[in-house]
Amino acid sequence: MTDLLVRGARLVPVASRRPRAVPAPPAGVVDVRVEDGRVVEVGPGLRGRGEELDAEGRWLVPGLWDQHVHSGQWARSFTRVDVSSAASAADAVAIVRAAVAGRPPAPGVLLEGYGFRDALWQDVPTTTALDAAAGDVPVVLVSGDVHCGWLSSAAMARLGVPHRDGLVREHEWFDVLARIGRLPHAEEAGLRAALGSAAERGVVGIVDVEFAANHRRWPERVAAGLDTLRVRTGIYTDDLDDVLAAGLRTGAPLPGGAGLLTMGPVKVITDGALNTRTAHCHDPYSGGDGTHGEQTVPAAELRALMRRASAAGLTTAVHAIGDASVTIALDAYAATGARGTLEHAQLVTAEDVARFARLGVAASVQPAHLLDDRDVAEAYWAGRAGRTFPLRDLLDAGTELRFGSDAPVAPLDPWLAMAAAVSRTGDERPPWTPEQRITPAEALAASTDGWGTVAPGHPGDLVLLDADPLSADLRTMPVATTILAGRVTHDTR
Repeated sequence: MTDLLVRGARLVPVASRRPRAVPAPPAGVVDVRVEDGRVVEVGPGLRGRGEELDAEGRWLVPGLWDQHVHSGQWARSFTRVDVSSAASAADAVAIVRAAVAGRPPAPGVLLEGYGFRDALWQDVPTTTALDAAAGDVPVVLVSGDVHCGWLSSAAMARLGVPHRDGLVREHEWFDVLARIGRLPHAEEAGLRAALGSAAERGVVGIVDVEFAANHRRWPERVAAGLDTLRVRTGIYTDDLDDVLAAGLRTGAPLPGGAGLLTMGPVKVITDGALNTRTAHCHDPYSGGDGTHGEQTVPAAELRALMRRASAAGLTTAVHAIGDASVTIALDAYAATGARGTLEHAQLVTAEDVARFARLGVAASVQPAHLLDDRDVAEAYWAGRAGRTFPLRDLLDAGTELRFGSDAPVAPLDPWLAMAAAVSRTGDERPPWTPEQRITPAEALAASTDGWGTVAPGHPGDLVLLDADPLSADLRTMPVATTILAGRVTHDTR
């Protein structure tokens, strides 16, 4: 932690969800004094110890958070082959063929790709077609929503996956991802690039829900110098016994975390995803075989798990994308009294919108997904667009919104998420369901971990901007400086 005096900044009014009352921000240009990693004074003409930083009249907001990240997948996205441009299975195969010819991996080492979205393809991804391009090279392609994978025969053999001529989906696929995560690989280079990219966009903290023992992995990373982010370490049920034996509770600092790491939630994935057509819905998918998707964790099992986590002082983060799964998750919160979040909340009934606030369940949503899912939703959730990403309705009902990216499903860029929530479009088309738009101030509040306007007592996590975030183009917001606990992690002034 570093002592720092920021001179000549303009505070941006940001709503707070913290229980302590925060005074209105001083008008005009002010100084901000940070000592021992926390803001201790805000006002004009301050004196401080340690370093000084001249804001030169820039706009100042609290450090930004991403509330849903898969750190290992995110890190490897910086080194994977990009197949996101593929408009068909044949396109993806051609990209793989070029990658294998251009930079074949060492024998036995996986060639990983990321980003295919097959929901609207006219052809079908098959193992046979991938084998024709990959040969003996083990190739694993991760879908854009990370809910399925496309593997070559060599990769299936390498990872112990029963052979099939098609995609591996949902829980079986998540087991494959966990195996890939345990393989020797040069993760550090990708993670350093990822952390640097986050700082460039003003990010000071993430909630990590990677398929890994994150409560053990992150102290090792911090010890290796990967210390430019705060991290709340989520875990899955496979690591719950270990967390309980260690006596860890949500919000408690992790040993070896240098003040940057705290225990996060227990993550539970209860249904699939829209692009994989496995999100669990009350009504059948349009134009298909009448499927309603998959409820991958039965209601009774979910309630039992939430009771166990809650009794041990752990919050839960329940993945629910389809409206039927949202109903089941909210029912479980009501039955158990557990605390936590509903992750994604992508399709929600009007009746369930009103239940979030009543149950004290926060909606942890990823607005940038609406840019990717707009066309797929219109195709498979016909007539339900008005209930998709219902941000305005959730806010008006008193729900706490927490924004994230689900990186690498969407780029870890809170400004992209805010822009999507405000504009509801990512191209030249008119806004999609414009009645669900929210304001820039509301979007900023959902991205700053609830601290509100910079004030004494807050963490010394600050971001200087070259434009006013309440009136400028959020998508291209220029970030001048990012400060973590008084330490500058990014600076372009």
